Amino acid sequence: MRILPFEPRHADAWRDLNTAWISSHFTLEAKDIEVLDDPRGQILDKGGHIFMAETDEGEPIGCVGLIALSDGGFEVAKMTVSEQARGAGLGKALMQACIDRARALGAPRLYLETNASLAPALGLYRAMGFVDLPARDTPYARCNVWMERKV
Repeated sequence: MRILPFEPRHADAWRDLNTAWISSHFTLEAKDIEVLDDPRGQILDKGGHIFMAETDEGEPIGCVGLIALSDGGFEVAKMTVSEQARGAGLGKALMQACIDRARALGAPRLYLETNASLAPALGLYRAMGFVDLPARDTPYARCNVWMERKV
């Protein structure tokens, strides 16, 4: 398994991996479609980053985005691991890639929005130093948990 920066060849996998997990738990929303259909314009060209996880054979099995925030921090977004790859520590590796990149760039914090029903994800976030924040505005109807960690 390897984690590497997003390349144009990853566009379909970025969309498909995220569409699969979101649709299995929630309704795909307009903002999701915007970000999934245009990762370059919505994330990369705005100072963000995307990491893709692949098998040694090059099959995409996970991904995560870092959306640049106005304070120099990043929002962790669209993190998922394919069903067949879950339970092997890939989510932790993807989050560590986010932390490492944010630290290298001097970002003050990582922020994320999630849902209380995603217990395994919440456990990972808390284990990696994220703490709960008060509710705030979000473009996603499904979000009911807000978290951040200092970098």
